[in-house]
Amino acid sequence: MGEQIGNQASWHYIVGMSQKPEVTIPDSAPPSELVIEDITVGDGDEAVKGKNVAVHYVGVAYSTGKQFDASWDRGDTFDFRLGGGQVIAGWDQGVAGMKVGGRRRLTIPAHLGYGQQGAGGVIKGGETLVFVVDLVNVF
Repeated sequence: MGEQIGNQASWHYIVGMSQKPEVTIPDSAPPSELVIEDITVGDGDEAVKGKNVAVHYVGVAYSTGKQFDASWDRGDTFDFRLGGGQVIAGWDQGVAGMKVGGRRRLTIPAHLGYGQQGAGGVIKGGETLVFVVDLVNVF
């Protein structure tokens, strides 16, 4: 991020989303389809299929409310090509259409996440995932 200071993406990042978000789980059954909720709508470049994006995120298991991963804890954004299958389907679908400076909550059912197999002993099979994602840059 250091080399990007001064551009629109970094300005949004510094001013609008400089803190790791808290992720709360609703007191209801998990949804069966992807739920996209804009917390903050950005006004920078739009994330579209085929573009690279840089995001900050926090991931929480719906069943326990416990965090399983967060780019914030590593102090660096996570970069990927949108729509290229580099991430779970819920991310490819849920990040699309965001604009730089935006913060979005994604509630991702297992079939759009890690399925019945789970992931690396950290995410159990069949788990619904909740992510709060900040779009930092599109490039």
